Amino acid sequence: MNLWILQRKSNVLVHYDQDRFEVEARILGIALTIVSPDDLDIVVTAKGSCRVLLCGVESALPDCVLPRTGSGTDYLSLAILRQFEQLGVPVANASKAIDLAKDKFFSLQILAASGLSVPTSLLARYPIDLGLIDRQIGLPCIVKVLSGSYGEGIYLSHDYESLRDLLELIYSLDQSRNLILQQYIGDRPGEDLRLWVVGGRVVGAMHRCSTDGSFKANITRGGVGKTYPLDPMLERIGSRAAEALGLQIAGVDLLFDGDGYRICEVNSSPGFKGFEDTTGINIALHVLGYCQQLAASDCCIAGVS
Repeated sequence: MNLWILQRKSNVLVHYDQDRFEVEARILGIALTIVSPDDLDIVVTAKGSCRVLLCGVESALPDCVLPRTGSGTDYLSLAILRQFEQLGVPVANASKAIDLAKDKFFSLQILAASGLSVPTSLLARYPIDLGLIDRQIGLPCIVKVLSGSYGEGIYLSHDYESLRDLLELIYSLDQSRNLILQQYIGDRPGEDLRLWVVGGRVVGAMHRCSTDGSFKANITRGGVGKTYPLDPMLERIGSRAAEALGLQIAGVDLLFDGDGYRICEVNSSPGFKGFEDTTGINIALHVLGYCQQLAASDCCIAGVS
């Protein structure tokens, strides 16, 4: 199988994921190519044909594309993925699902409409209505940007004075900026669960805890993790959350809420260094195996047709 991974050249975490994919690809006999969106051009002709150029040269199409652009997915990346989809190349995950997961508020709307439990959330706007925030959310509350990753762009406000100051500062820079105000689920501060979903199935869970008193438990900012046992409830929540957003590969983050959980967010392209180090689960192998299944099923469909 010829697999392209679409990702931007970025930080150390991306390099870890890339190295792991390359190691497992060699074992599986997969011809793997790492491609940046900036290396690709897409062409639609007057006669209705579509082409993909790699470094300015028309190239043989891959058997499958694995997008790893996540919350940093821009219009170019989405357009490239749509081109592959138009050409019949299997893409894991689909462009529509990635675009949906990137928008944190839209994804919350979809999850809630699917009967899944999420924190009460409000799309903030300027001018600031503290009375509305008090009635709908209360304090303390979480302030989030619409798109972000690795725990960035998330703040906790404990009182209305600090909340007002924060929002006024943000809106002084850009009054058109949209923010999410979200109920703080404080049953187990600084703790959460990360579920990894591949092929629509939960393959493992990690319990994350902050080590500096922060409410953020991300491993990338110093949190520690340990393996967490799966049960039917977690498997159901993880698979249903990914399915609701149209994702076959996803990281589902859960907050502890009494005897249950609330979905904090769902990521289309989560990093997995901390998850593999903590749980020993071979995420790279799971993901590449799913890509092989996609490519094989597409070949079977093409053969039947």
